[in-house]
Amino acid sequence: MAQPAAKQVVEHGTQIFFYNNIRTNQVVYSLTRTLNNNASLAQIPFLGKKTVPARLRKDLWHPLCLIEFPHPSQGLLAYRRLREFRRLHETSYPLSLITRTDGPHAGNQLLPKKKRGKVLMDQKANSIADLAAVLALQKQGWAEEHVKTRQRQIARVEMQKARGKKTYMKKHPQGPPEIGVEGVRVRWTNLLDAEFAESWPEGVLHDGLTRHRYTAALPIMEDVKETVEEKEEEKDLPGALLEAGRTAAAEARA
Repeated sequence: MAQPAAKQVVEHGTQIFFYNNIRTNQVVYSLTRTLNNNASLAQIPFLGKKTVPARLRKDLWHPLCLIEFPHPSQGLLAYRRLREFRRLHETSYPLSLITRTDGPHAGNQLLPKKKRGKVLMDQKANSIADLAAVLALQKQGWAEEHVKTRQRQIARVEMQKARGKKTYMKKHPQGPPEIGVEGVRVRWTNLLDAEFAESWPEGVLHDGLTRHRYTAALPIMEDVKETVEEKEEEKDLPGALLEAGRTAAAEARA
């Protein structure tokens, strides 16, 4: 009996998936490749009637991009900041965004409730700009005050342990987690979407992302498939052509 193929195990926090509603341009973030209905709906604010769906339809929510981080702490920190920026967009947007721009009441009257909901639901450009801002913050590193606070906490706990006293802490404080943008890769279903951000920090790599039905395809599986196909093609080539093919493939990858 043939055994099932082994599944890929991705460490929690190393990948963040952006899913976009093709009708309303709403965006939800996910730490997993498939969307969890309840967790994703919790990210969508109520902006009026029919602005929050009863469930997520796979034919409407398409993958926008995938961000890959070398360390889980980097991905979890970026995910938390993305959610914080999203909350700011939902609660502290400028009033001019929902004000009439034409007609006799231009600049003095709000848009109708239905139009206001459509304007506030469109978060595609904001989400991409937020991603660039989050990566820029991670490139700057931790603030000096944050590092000193962590060091004081660690020193205090170690001193109490040396004296045999209880620390009354559930978890020993750790040093600041690793951050930065080295090795961070953003895979886009449409590379032109990256232009919604004014600038991207140096060191961030951009690449394409293919779709697998209604979800984002696993990049590792794609790379493995390409490698297998290359090996099968190499078997059919004679020695001279084989060496030339390898050289051309190496130049294409570079």
